[in-house]
Amino acid sequence: MDKRTRAQQRADDIDITPTKLLAEIERLTGERDTAIAEKDEFLSALQRERAEFTNFKRRTAEERQAMIGLAGEGLINKVLALADDFDRAVEARPASIADDPWVEGIAAIDRKLRQLLESEGVSSIAAVPGTPFDPREHEAVAGVPGTEHPDGAIVLEVRRGYRLRDRVLRPALVAVAAGADPNSASTGGDAGSTPDNIIN
Repeated sequence: MDKRTRAQQRADDIDITPTKLLAEIERLTGERDTAIAEKDEFLSALQRERAEFTNFKRRTAEERQAMIGLAGEGLINKVLALADDFDRAVEARPASIADDPWVEGIAAIDRKLRQLLESEGVSSIAAVPGTPFDPREHEAVAGVPGTEHPDGAIVLEVRRGYRLRDRVLRPALVAVAAGADPNSASTGGDAGSTPDNIIN
């Protein structure tokens, strides 16, 4: 009577010949290699998806900021039109009422408006008479012959220009000194123009 236990019977049934063991090792090695390849493929796909999602989030945030910026820029341009009106009102106030409290109130509102613009990153562009004309920040609207300034220098600021942070929002409108020969003026303005006949 066979008194072997089941474990012994199972052990006796296992084929442990070298050929069988090599085949089993090759099969297990293949499964391992396949699993590693699949893992690498899944990891690569996950990394691509994560990079694409990160880029999508960045693009969406940039587009949202651009839209907000465009909306804000439109509003700022409207406020600049008011600032121009305040400039004209303050400059044209009669000397007889210069000390009137009402006039001082208008000037105070103008100062608050400038502070509001500065808080939003808006600053004025310098257009000081005698300084060189810069086509990146200035727009020449007239050439003025016979001034004490060198040819091409700013003679008069016609309308204030502004930049929004690092970008020109609106160039300063200026009159520039022109030589005696009207054909030598590079500003495209009327050589007979003078600061007195420039319209704001």
